[in-house]
Amino acid sequence: MKLKELKWDEKNYKKYLDYLLSLEDLEYRKFHSKIVNTDLKLIGIRLPILKRIAKEILESDVEQYLKYLNNNYYEEVMIQGLVISAIKDEEVFYKYHLNHIKKIDNWALCDTYCNSIKIVRKHENKYFKEALKMSLNKDEFISRTGLIMILSHFIKQNNLSKIFETLNKIKSDKYYINMAQAWLLCELFIKHKNET
Repeated sequence: MKLKELKWDEKNYKKYLDYLLSLEDLEYRKFHSKIVNTDLKLIGIRLPILKRIAKEILESDVEQYLKYLNNNYYEEVMIQGLVISAIKDEEVFYKYHLNHIKKIDNWALCDTYCNSIKIVRKHENKYFKEALKMSLNKDEFISRTGLIMILSHFIKQNNLSKIFETLNKIKSDKYYINMAQAWLLCELFIKHKNET
């Protein structure tokens, strides 16, 4: 399917979903469902294929594509995140970023999205503050998204005091928040041993 040539509308979005379903890998779905706890339906498509699909969509009208999202499938939301993370216009990115983080319900969607975002480094002041704020959110995956954004983009000497201050404020019994905190602390210790 030539995704970059698609004119995004409801009919073509349905064709796109049918295309995703045609890529189903039952063995991979069985494996992946054991490590990703999600309420979304799993098709079973490996990440390199999802990245290739996102790259093709980025050659089409991205904002038109983003109007027709159904959010039924894990892979559908993963591709959305990969597309949104590559948007170069900061205002457009921010608009979709705010909606996208609310859809994240598992570590894989969170971590892949956070690691893929590039634009946040060009607007560090804004997104570092945003990540600190998100880290303190009571929602398990909004908090994790903030922590993984910090881990992926903002571990720098001049940010350390605010990172430590935020980590000390988080009091949670939620597994994926605690694991993100532990991972972030580990990276901080490797890169800034004495301060950590």
